Amino acid sequence: MKKPGPLLFIDILTLFPRMLEAPLSEGLLGKARERGLVQIQIHDLRAWVEDPRKRVDDRPFGGGAGMVLRAEPIHRALKSLGVGRRLRKPWVIYLSPQGKQLSQPLARSLLKKKRIVLLCGHYEGVDERIMDWVDQEVSIGDVVLMGGEIPAMALTEAVARLVPGVVGDPESILHDSFSESSLDYPCYTRPRLWKGRPVPDVLLSGNHRSIEQWRQKTAQEVTRLKRRDLLTSRKTVPK
Repeated sequence: MKKPGPLLFIDILTLFPRMLEAPLSEGLLGKARERGLVQIQIHDLRAWVEDPRKRVDDRPFGGGAGMVLRAEPIHRALKSLGVGRRLRKPWVIYLSPQGKQLSQPLARSLLKKKRIVLLCGHYEGVDERIMDWVDQEVSIGDVVLMGGEIPAMALTEAVARLVPGVVGDPESILHDSFSESSLDYPCYTRPRLWKGRPVPDVLLSGNHRSIEQWRQKTAQEVTRLKRRDLLTSRKTVPK
C-alpha cells in the first residue's frame, strides 16, 4: 500500500536558514516532519544571486536609510519553486508588518492552500515590483522586527498544527483559544490543592455536562476580561 504524501508543503525563503532549521525541527512539528505529514524546506535566498559577492540588497532609489532586497533573486527563487506555472502553483506569502494579522481563522484558511511559500523580508523590505508575485502579506502584529524569520516560524507552526495527525489529540485543537472567537477555558492538574488554592469542585465531579457548561461559561468570562474585542468580531472571516 502506497504511503500518503505530506498534507502541507511549506517553502521558506530567508537570508538566515540556520535561524529557522532548529526551531522547526523540534517538538510536535519536528515529529510531523519526520513522519511525512508536513514538508518544510528552508532555502537560502543567496542561492539565486548571480553576483559573486552574493549581495541580495542594494540602496533605495531616492535615498534614505537602510537597504532593500532586490527583486531579481527573489523572482528567480519563486520561479524555481513553481510560481508562475498553472498547476499546483504555490501560495506566496510575504511576512510584512503591513500585512493582515495572523489569526486562528487565517491559519485555517491557509491550510487549504496545501503549498505555501513564505518570503522573509529584511532591512527596509523588498523591491515593490516583486509584489506582483506575492499573493498575500501577513503580519504577527503591529510591531516591527529585524526580519521575517520569527513571523515565518509562527505562521508555519500555526498552520502545521492543524494538519490531521500533527497534534496527538484532535479534540485539543477544537477547543483552542480563538477557535470560536473566544479564549480557552482555565485548566488545572494535580495536586488538587496547591498553596491554599483548590481545583474547582465541578472539575472533580465526573459530571461531563456540568464540566462542559463550566468551561463554556469561564471561557466567556476570561474572554470578556482579557480580550473583549473578540466578542464583537465573531463574524469576522479572513479573505
